[in-house]
Amino acid sequence: MRLPTTPVRTPLESREPIVGFSVIRAAIACAAVAALVILGFPYHGEVTAVIIGAALPWSLLVLLITRHSLEAGLNPLIALGDMAVLGLLMAVEPEMYVPTHFVAIFLVAAHAHFQGTAWSLVVGSFAPLVLVPVTLASNIDIQHGLLQAYEVIFAVACLATAVVVGALREAESSARLRARELSRRTIGTESSLRRRLAEEIHDGPLQELSSVELMLASAEQALDRGDDATARAVLTEARSLTRSNVSFLRNEIVELGPHAFEEVSFEQAVSECIELWERRFGVSVKTEINDRGLDPEVAGPLFRITQEAVANAGKHADASTIVLRVKREQGLATLEVEDDGRGFGNVDPLGSSQPGHIGLASMRERAEMLGGELAIDSSDSGTCVRIRVPV
Repeated sequence: MRLPTTPVRTPLESREPIVGFSVIRAAIACAAVAALVILGFPYHGEVTAVIIGAALPWSLLVLLITRHSLEAGLNPLIALGDMAVLGLLMAVEPEMYVPTHFVAIFLVAAHAHFQGTAWSLVVGSFAPLVLVPVTLASNIDIQHGLLQAYEVIFAVACLATAVVVGALREAESSARLRARELSRRTIGTESSLRRRLAEEIHDGPLQELSSVELMLASAEQALDRGDDATARAVLTEARSLTRSNVSFLRNEIVELGPHAFEEVSFEQAVSECIELWERRFGVSVKTEINDRGLDPEVAGPLFRITQEAVANAGKHADASTIVLRVKREQGLATLEVEDDGRGFGNVDPLGSSQPGHIGLASMRERAEMLGGELAIDSSDSGTCVRIRVPV
């Protein structure tokens, strides 16, 4: 039988959990055989026959499949096989009604965890689809009407367990992937920043400051000759070069981290970037900033968040206007970056099951490091990124 192709699922961190689950399944089958032998083969040996003839071989086969191929071990047909074994067990011995249903819910939870949201509802439906018909066809001594009610509750429990466990696993895996990508991005950014800074300092300030040194020597010689006009002209040019390099180095300091905001305010840093943003992204950037008393430890991360939000609006949202607002009230600083772009559509940009949107994830990480929170309001008429942090 050809196994079906599964939809895209968030990958597992390692193969050990699914292999461990297969080992546990095989161990349970072996323990069941041992218990039946000790108890003297109860139920006229029918349960023993099912365990030895079906449950044990099936569990060992799944273990071999999983060790050979993780993807094959994650196929949802394995969950269907588990339920078929339980259904066979209850069909030969109705008194196994309660144990099989408990084991079924355990297996549903385990399979939903490994499948994530991709197949969780499907594996959750296998148990009621297989076991409920067997239950209703069996001679189970439960008061009339209650059996049907129990089976409805069992079906709902299976589906709810599958959905909740699958969603939790998806959220956990997505968060782990985002964290890993953020770490890689941080390392890559740090490396590229160091390389760029070294190149720009070598090609810019280092060369120009060497020129300033020669100019000062030339001015000194002109003064020795009594040529004040030449000395004044050389000094004027040296001052111009010095001012341009001071401006360049100040911008580089702002790029290096929050400590730069001990000397440069948030508003000043944004003002110096507006021309670059407008030229790079083809947008109009307006500001409404009140950053009085904003600590450097807060101003630095907020500036990084602003950079990321502006870049997202300019590169991905096709915005024409971006408005930056910073205000303080009741012990909170609120940063808003609002654009008139096309928004995120029907996608929740901060959804727990979305492993992408690394830029947004980095913004949320920075906000949470400040003890604040990130919110995004998006529609077809634009997006507003809002960060509130205590100050």
